[in-house]
Amino acid sequence: MKEKSFVMLKPDAVLRRLTGKILTRFEERGLEIVAAKMMVIPRELAQQHYAEHEEKPFFTDLVEYITSGPVLATVIEGEECITLIRKMVGATNPKEADTGTIRGDYAIDTGRNIIHASDSPASAEREIGLFFKMDEICDCSFPDREWIQEEP
Repeated sequence: MKEKSFVMLKPDAVLRRLTGKILTRFEERGLEIVAAKMMVIPRELAQQHYAEHEEKPFFTDLVEYITSGPVLATVIEGEECITLIRKMVGATNPKEADTGTIRGDYAIDTGRNIIHASDSPASAEREIGLFFKMDEICDCSFPDREWIQEEP
């Protein structure tokens, strides 16, 4: 089933100039980047994005970190891509992330774990809606799709 996921490369990924390497991993797996936006997240948007953590002790630090520099917000599309992207990203704590995952290869600690990826179709829909207008998401067919993915 074709899905869309929200993936955000956090300030540490952008400032360490890792965006190209990370996006290449998704493209090489046959996933399609259908929207991308470099931005500094306003505090209010960061609070909405992390609303599920509002009562947790790390909420303030999370908002401070995510608004501290530029991020690259993206929408990535592909067959069952939410689960695939989460596997590619690796465990939240980089010390527990397997080598070969994005966090396992590039992240330093849990507070600076380089990337966010939607964890369910519902969160993907909510997060995409927070960061993108519908007309900012490309609806296109990549010419190599038939080589990468089986069509039903």
